[in-house]
Amino acid sequence: MPPHRSASEEWPALEYSEWEPTCTTLHLWIQIVGKARLAQTPWINHSWHATFYLTARGLTTSTIPYGRRTFQVDFDVLDDALRIATSEGRVAQLALAPASIADFHARFRAALAELDLEIEMHDRPNEMPIAVPFAEDTAKRPYDGEAVRRFHRALLHAERVFVHFRSGFLGKVSPVHLFWGGLDLTVTRFSGRRAPRHPGGARNLPDAVNVEAYSHEVSSAGFWPGGAGADDATFYSYAYPEPKGFRTAAVRPGAATFDEKLGLFLLPYASVRTAADPDALLLEFLQSTYEAAADRARWDRAELECPFGEPGVPRMV
Repeated sequence: MPPHRSASEEWPALEYSEWEPTCTTLHLWIQIVGKARLAQTPWINHSWHATFYLTARGLTTSTIPYGRRTFQVDFDVLDDALRIATSEGRVAQLALAPASIADFHARFRAALAELDLEIEMHDRPNEMPIAVPFAEDTAKRPYDGEAVRRFHRALLHAERVFVHFRSGFLGKVSPVHLFWGGLDLTVTRFSGRRAPRHPGGARNLPDAVNVEAYSHEVSSAGFWPGGAGADDATFYSYAYPEPKGFRTAAVRPGAATFDEKLGLFLLPYASVRTAADPDALLLEFLQSTYEAAADRARWDRAELECPFGEPGVPRMV
């Protein structure tokens, strides 16, 4: 039998300062691949057509239409490989290794062409402070495969709890998916009511994207590895529009705080990882911050909520 592992070992250490350069490399690579999906997929509400999904081995675009053909792109972080597979059974593969962003961009475009996939893609990053065109970013970047595997394991743990949380809502709710703009894993609940027009203003992102994304009232939660105003890996929760009294609400657990600059409740990943029951602590954060938003905005919780789902047990409606 495998040796027993404590909860803190199951949720891996993820010190952002120790792998920030690799995280930035991965983030930019994911943006490049994400733009291929964005270019080929009809726009779906809240930009859900552009997201990535977790797999047991990494991340996937899921299926992407190309005329009457289909392809998908997978980051296999266990094998340090990027694979492009088509519906005709053809496959192209790239190694994930230290390289410049320009080099990865060129190799990815060449692999697409090898599979007869000619795609016009936006050529620079979104939602990042510096938006150097991919083809011009020639500085060599590091890639620490073990650090990426730790991040992947953290994402899998977060996804498991997010999916459980998602199951307790009958109203409109997003899939659990990863947005490549901010490199954050998210799940979003909706009240069903229209929201005021979003002001936009995100870095290197057209305002129209945020205006469409926040067309309706939301309570949204997620996880990102650090950066973008957060010193380290953290879970977050926010409401749009933010109801009166939300940021001063008493949420749980005690390690959660409201960041005035970011406009988010934050719960450090380290607090979850080292808890006696990480899943329960994270679920408490998700539920209490949602309740803070829903109660103050007067959502119809009796109509929108339900008991958490159980495997193999159909909903009673």
